[in-house]
Amino acid sequence: MPKINAFQKYSEEYDNWFEVNRFAFLSELQAVREVLPETGRIIEIGIGSGIFAEALGIKEGIEPSEAMRLRAKKKGLKVLEAVAEDLPYANESVDAAVMITTVCFVDDVYKSFGEVYRILKKGGCIILGFVDKESPIGREYLLYKDKSKFYKEATFFSAEELIGILQQTGFTVIEILQTIFGTLKEINDIQSFIEGYGKGSFVVIKARK
Repeated sequence: MPKINAFQKYSEEYDNWFEVNRFAFLSELQAVREVLPETGRIIEIGIGSGIFAEALGIKEGIEPSEAMRLRAKKKGLKVLEAVAEDLPYANESVDAAVMITTVCFVDDVYKSFGEVYRILKKGGCIILGFVDKESPIGREYLLYKDKSKFYKEATFFSAEELIGILQQTGFTVIEILQTIFGTLKEINDIQSFIEGYGKGSFVVIKARK
């Protein structure tokens, strides 16, 4: 079952987080944009309200939550009702698939990555943006997980775990970036990104089929 209850009930509150934490959002966007292909068919898996897709120029994707789909469609995005484990796209029909803060909400990460592998063209890429559970903010999320509206049902991963799962599902990791240094309250400007993982709380992994 897709973990959509909180997103159905609190879709507006979800978007407000990005307003309150604007510089963290812009820092994350900058890191994702750095590894995003400039051309080709790009989809977002778990497009949510479309807040990342709109900013990144991504025009289509999938989203299991009706409330979030409606918000995304109001932004002019093409959004299909689906889950990551069963993507409604033909084999080798997509150049890049983006999952931003989505991987912690899928039911089966192996099946999800397998589906992405299926729909990607040869040489196509999967791009993951996520909070590393081994990072300062990741550890804080885990500590208060049961009290969180959005993360109560989430399964957090470390960068090392996701690298391993990507490799097991046929991908080759080609680039890793990290940003969000310090606590969210301390971020008063757009932070730069650096290579690798282990210091920043938000990690972006790009892997090729």
